[in-house]
Amino acid sequence: MSFEYPHRQSYPPESNRPGDVELARLSSAEDDELESQPGTRAGSIISVKLDAEDNIKGLDLDAKDKALQIEEPPSPPQFVEGTLQGWLTVCGASLVAMCTFGNIQSFGVYQAYYTSTLLAGSSPSKISWIGSVQLCLQFTVGIFSGKLFDQGYFHSLMISGALLFLFSSFMLSLAKPHEFYQFLLAQGFGMGMGMGCMFLPALSIMSHYFRRRRAVAMGIVVASGSVGGVIYPIILNKIFPREGLGFPWAVRFIAFINIAFLVVANLIMKPRWPTRKRTPVDMSQIIHDPPYWVTIVGILGDLHPMHVSFLFSETHGVDPSFLTWTLPILNAGAAIGRFMPNFLADKYGPLNVIIPSGIISSGMLWALLGVRSVAGVALFGLVYGFVSGAFLTLASPAVAAFTRSPTLDDIG
Repeated sequence: MSFEYPHRQSYPPESNRPGDVELARLSSAEDDELESQPGTRAGSIISVKLDAEDNIKGLDLDAKDKALQIEEPPSPPQFVEGTLQGWLTVCGASLVAMCTFGNIQSFGVYQAYYTSTLLAGSSPSKISWIGSVQLCLQFTVGIFSGKLFDQGYFHSLMISGALLFLFSSFMLSLAKPHEFYQFLLAQGFGMGMGMGCMFLPALSIMSHYFRRRRAVAMGIVVASGSVGGVIYPIILNKIFPREGLGFPWAVRFIAFINIAFLVVANLIMKPRWPTRKRTPVDMSQIIHDPPYWVTIVGILGDLHPMHVSFLFSETHGVDPSFLTWTLPILNAGAAIGRFMPNFLADKYGPLNVIIPSGIISSGMLWALLGVRSVAGVALFGLVYGFVSGAFLTLASPAVAAFTRSPTLDDIG
């Protein structure tokens, strides 16, 4: 009886696969055994050969598994500074600042007109409540708008705040002379709450796109508020005295400008993180942080009246024809002061720049007591606007520096 040998695959000599040498040795031994005992062990030889081939395949799989194990896991995505959408958001937030903070910085013009014309029977201290309530609400409403911003309601805040702000602006144009409550409700409460819904979210969204250059981005935004503080007083002072236009159409003209700015701002601003309801942010660490509260108290104590030079000039015999230019001059200095020091803040830290700025701006108020000329008022306005502007624009980066969250969830 004769047996047919199973076909064995031949490997080229140059092959260096793992196990080739072992397979050749086994094949040679099997041939010798087959020649000595041809009829009894063919089945076992075939089994041995198959086992050897399986071992070779197993070696290949083990090598692949080891290669996969040594591969390093992918690194987490890096924070991308700026981007085109980031700078578009800066532009949109700048328009919001022009409408909100620019309006706040123009209140000195409103107060002078109220004192002399529309609310002539009311004392200046009573009239100042309108501007005080407006400024207070712009920041205190931020306690609630900041929380909603953290929960992903950025555009809801911007749209609702813009509608309330614009509606109150048109209601202000309809306010009747000597009806103090109408001016307080429309300009103080209505416009103040509308600005509070928009201003803080517009500043906070900068942290979505900027870390290393956050102070510069916020400086551009806040400086735009001073640009509004230059433009709006000039427009109001030109339209108030005109017959057929006067106060109602001056306010409406400003409102129409604000409509255009706010529509564009809402179209180009976009949060970087997806809009979603996030888990509650743990604020326990930052709330119990004493340096954080010292910074908050310091910011509160340095919010001096922005139209102080206007009122001082009016009561100390400065040329009346120059009065309408005191606020634009001060705001022009503030526009520079709210932008340039931010480069230093990015290098040395916002707290190291805001502290000397606060000290100098406080000391400048004492220098005003010796001013009696137009040149002195103009110089004071430029210098005070510069140093106080730096303080105000660095307030947000200084507070943001206390964040403990790597994802910046507690900014807002």
